[in-house]
Amino acid sequence: MSRLAVKENLSRFALNRVISFIDGNPDKNIIRIVKWLENHDRGGGLKYQIGAVHDALSDPENNWTKLVRSLWTDIDDGVRKSLFENVVVNASMLGSPRQRKNAIKYGCNVPWAILMDPTSNCNLHCLGCWAGEYDKQLNLTLEQLDKVVREGKELGTYVYVLSGGEPLMRKDDIIRLCERHPDCGFLAFTNGTLIDEDFADEMLRVKNFVPAISIEGFEKETDARRGSGTYQRVVKAMDILKNKKLLFGASCCYTSENVDSIGSEAFIDHLLELGCKFAWYFTYMPLGNDAPVHLIASADQRKYMYHQVRKHRQDKAIFTMDFWNDGEYVAGCIAGGRHYLHINANGDYEPCAFIHYSNYNLKDKSLLEALQSPLFQQYRNYQPFNCNLLRPCPFLDNPDFLVKMVEASGAHSTDMKSPENVRDLTSKTKEAAKNWGLVADELWENSYRSKLPPRDDIAQQMERLKA
Repeated sequence: MSRLAVKENLSRFALNRVISFIDGNPDKNIIRIVKWLENHDRGGGLKYQIGAVHDALSDPENNWTKLVRSLWTDIDDGVRKSLFENVVVNASMLGSPRQRKNAIKYGCNVPWAILMDPTSNCNLHCLGCWAGEYDKQLNLTLEQLDKVVREGKELGTYVYVLSGGEPLMRKDDIIRLCERHPDCGFLAFTNGTLIDEDFADEMLRVKNFVPAISIEGFEKETDARRGSGTYQRVVKAMDILKNKKLLFGASCCYTSENVDSIGSEAFIDHLLELGCKFAWYFTYMPLGNDAPVHLIASADQRKYMYHQVRKHRQDKAIFTMDFWNDGEYVAGCIAGGRHYLHINANGDYEPCAFIHYSNYNLKDKSLLEALQSPLFQQYRNYQPFNCNLLRPCPFLDNPDFLVKMVEASGAHSTDMKSPENVRDLTSKTKEAAKNWGLVADELWENSYRSKLPPRDDIAQQMERLKA
């Protein structure tokens, strides 16, 4: 066993003792553990994250403290311990230093999480689905999924996110994957309609699988996009999970047609009543030759979501994140392996779930080779794509960058049935990017984070952008 492996095993043992210590008296010991984590963050890679958690939990009566306490009252002990060990310990405390080391060693981005599609098939037909352009009969085998996880762990990646299609069309293989890798955390973006008592029992058994269930607002908005009766099936699935004390959250896509509902305080309160502990917000992206452009949220609607998500984080005991409007907290775009990448059901390595272009396929290239591929290196060279970190995306916010990267790398469209030229794709977002730029620049100018000194690598790129 290598010296590094010995050190990691010792750290893992110590951190597991930490879990037991918290369980003895959560109210008293959680803040003590946060202080302990601050002192044991090797290399300081989690300095800002841990500091933010410390500040949030310092007040015993605020919403963050209530959320953390609920993980002890509402979530099964074994599930909570497994996810703490896999996500906090393996993926972050131990994995992040290995990711940074390997990024330097191999000259490429190394991700914290990998998103992959077990299947492109789905039991629903949602309007404007980002995966809607894929062939519906594509599947990754269990062995291919396992290969990705094994190669990812070698680089320090312990979080795996499953999407599709509908990933739960492959329930049995997902459970097998969780069994094979009990040291990893698995999350799935799912429409929730295939969650039943039996599958929830399997989740409770393996303990390292968490669903993020798609919901578009209340019943009217959800059924309008996902089909009549979908909302009631989602509510039933959440009720099953809540009763079994399983951790789950919501995945919410806001469009021009549902933003008022999905961003409202009433909707967040509804998610809390259903038992959600987190809510991931996505904005609609017009992928595919026939994608309806009118569903793109306007600049004013996106500004509304910017303020609402921040308000919810202050007032509600649920963790909310907007993967576009929160770019300021992660130094811009997280794709291209910088924090995550996407592997579609055909095996194509893509920089993002919303960027359907690729150089390599897992059938003949390793994960490391993909991270070193021309398109991924283009991402690494250009991130962040804007000095305003509220304009993070190379597709929705900076479309000229996406054209430049795809053409320079020679990447091909991964849609085999109806390939989309990158210039045609980005023509759909140019007006939205222009309009959002005016609003985002005003928001950024008034954001305290715009005054903070960026990390050295980000600062260097920002200087290049200014030049």
